[in-house]
Amino acid sequence: MQALFDSHAATALRLRQSTAAERRLKLTKLLAAILERKDALQAAAHADLSKHPTETNLTELLPLVGELKHSIAKLKGWMKPHRISPTLATLGTKSRVMYQPKGRCLLISPWNYPLSLALGPLVSAVAAGNTAILKPSEFTPNTNGVIKDIISAVFAVDEVAVVEGAADTANALLALPFDHIFFTGSPGVGKIVMAAAARNLTSVTLELGGKSPVIVDASADLRGAAEHIIWGKMVNAGQTCIAPDYVYVHRDVADRFVDLCRSTIAQRFGDSDAAIKSSRDFPRMIHRRHAERVARLIDEAVQSGSQVACGGSADVDARYVAPTLLRNVPPTAKIRSEEIFGPVLPILTFDSLNTVIAEINAAPKPLALYVWSKSERNVEAITTNTSSGSLCVNLCLQQFAQHNLPFGGVNTSGIGNAHGFFGFKAFSHERAVMAAGPLSALELLFPPYNERKRRLSEMLIKHVT
Repeated sequence: MQALFDSHAATALRLRQSTAAERRLKLTKLLAAILERKDALQAAAHADLSKHPTETNLTELLPLVGELKHSIAKLKGWMKPHRISPTLATLGTKSRVMYQPKGRCLLISPWNYPLSLALGPLVSAVAAGNTAILKPSEFTPNTNGVIKDIISAVFAVDEVAVVEGAADTANALLALPFDHIFFTGSPGVGKIVMAAAARNLTSVTLELGGKSPVIVDASADLRGAAEHIIWGKMVNAGQTCIAPDYVYVHRDVADRFVDLCRSTIAQRFGDSDAAIKSSRDFPRMIHRRHAERVARLIDEAVQSGSQVACGGSADVDARYVAPTLLRNVPPTAKIRSEEIFGPVLPILTFDSLNTVIAEINAAPKPLALYVWSKSERNVEAITTNTSSGSLCVNLCLQQFAQHNLPFGGVNTSGIGNAHGFFGFKAFSHERAVMAAGPLSALELLFPPYNERKRRLSEMLIKHVT
């Protein structure tokens, strides 16, 4: 790894001079290599996570291809220096902001979306003119194999390389003085990454997770809410960082909402546990240990007094956890405090929106917050009085595919942004460049000082902008 890291040094220096055309050509080749292997990627996703090819298309290929095409189209404009107007104190000078590559970058990606969360950040790193070492999760070996094939077909190893391995491999990479680290994963591991980066004063982008709440008020389109929320919760069997984690539903509409959620599950996956388990449309947990963890959360919630409104079963050997709705979950249940990352939806009732807002603000800031409402007043109250990485009204998950918006968290749910121009900026150093013009107002204020210069300095203080 040290030798690989060292081999990227000269390449990183050379890439500082790379043009928009050169970078766009690499992105175009990357796009072609991905599309050529679409069938292989679908097969790999099914082997790793039992995902239907259509779900792989929608949740992996679609956002990644969109990110590539967006970057290819916009890159030339992103790279242009931005002219900055002089202030009163800098009259006679010229200023601009240049976007320079940060240099050698480390990308650590997770297992839940092993294609888009690995190659999406790579698109931004390449667009910004960097080298990259990609360390994917060891839990998705089939997808990793296709990714390695893609990377080797497009890049020289001294520009982009894939390094496979477990935690010890990640730790060895984190010990190296990269110029930027982009990590996607849990808040707990994010703290380890940030601590490692601090030893080399390396900048970081942390795409983390947390418990993303949903609010459904009494004015909401309940059928639309149920259909979207169940989709957002059950896609990838709930193993999505921006998945709805739990729902606050107004007491007056809670029973109807639960009925609609239950019927939506039955329509999409089957009306019995056996039917759902045999459905090709419902994915599996990544490994047995994770299935056991989610099953324990369900069991512990039930033992704490929760009622199962739908599902509740699990087959850990088959990595299967049934789509599950829980009601009356007490605050002491672990499922209320731990990120679920599975197909389990606790449904809580509320009477006062202010109480819901207070509970959300008392918890760590989430990566996403979802609201279903027809009340502009309620939406505005939630928008103004809460903080989250993204806020979505009457939709969920789609913010990941909006490349013109920043994607990222706040504090424990993430640091920094990704996607589009915001991803390009994450992998770029915004360098301030200032040059003297033919005339310099500053020369009027050089010592020796006198009364005229004192009055001029006070005038500048009064009028400076």
